[in-house]
Amino acid sequence: MPKTSARLLSLLSLLQARRDWPGQLLAERLEVSPRTVRRDVDRLRELGYPIVATKGPDGGYRLGAGTELPPLLFDDDQAVALTVALQTATATGAGIEEAAARALSTVRQVMPARLRHRVDALRITAVEHAGARPQPRVDPRVLMTLSAAVRAREVLRFDYTSARVGDDGPATAPPRRAQPHHLVTRGGRWYLVAWDLDREDWRTFRVDRITPRTPTGPRFTPREVPGGEVAAFVAGRFQGSDGPGGWPCRGEVILDLPAADVSPFAHDGVVEELGPDRCRLVLGAWSWPGLAATIGRFDADIEVVGPAELKDAFAHLARRYADAAGGPAEPTPPPSSR
Repeated sequence: MPKTSARLLSLLSLLQARRDWPGQLLAERLEVSPRTVRRDVDRLRELGYPIVATKGPDGGYRLGAGTELPPLLFDDDQAVALTVALQTATATGAGIEEAAARALSTVRQVMPARLRHRVDALRITAVEHAGARPQPRVDPRVLMTLSAAVRAREVLRFDYTSARVGDDGPATAPPRRAQPHHLVTRGGRWYLVAWDLDREDWRTFRVDRITPRTPTGPRFTPREVPGGEVAAFVAGRFQGSDGPGGWPCRGEVILDLPAADVSPFAHDGVVEELGPDRCRLVLGAWSWPGLAATIGRFDADIEVVGPAELKDAFAHLARRYADAAGGPAEPTPPPSSR
């Protein structure tokens, strides 16, 4: 029979892995008698674990929710995963940086020495994307309120601050009513994906602009987001919806570059190999000058296949660049990058 301490850890691990455990099944898994299981459950209760006994033919035990957080049991991989998550919390935009640092310190103190050394060697610094603007912090209490509404499937009422800013500060729209379905994070910002009851359509709301109202409304039947995939739906919302593939402006060019050199920088574009040193690129953007400028980053000759708006955008940029250089000038070879 395993020692009492080892057996208690095994029992606790089983209780954490499953909601309800018949007493006889626990005894079989631990290779002890039901009486020993009862004694071990009593010992865990003395340590602060709220274990509830269930009645019935297959009466057993359940690890309940207590008023205080009892000691937790993590294996090595879970402890490392928790360390990584807490160290990268600064990039989530959830406003929990200080709490994450305190939680990491608490977890580290109760780790065994062998695991503490392993975790101490894991130092991670979360860095914002180069050139990215500082993202607004989100109140953790708002996140918890929205998450609770999503979980309970309850209509949410909230004030929403629009992006338009005038002389008197941000303009606040009338209270909104929505069925919250998903809470997502993208690029350091938090968003609520919900069905807007007043507009009868899907909407993506920035959480830092939401002020929830209480109480919440009635329960609702969940809907499926268009396409069925939340991640794809949110990504599509940020690309726009006026043109093919989601971009309002989309064009096609031929570049005098190998497809392998273009693909890593094409993002969501389509690259087709036409030869060892030529490829076709189909790419989208928010505007035609923006698309032309993006394609112009490739150091290669460009042939515009279409549409005409893309050709006009290249001509427009050519005039602008010539003016910036001090007027029309004889073409000069580009400086060598070698």
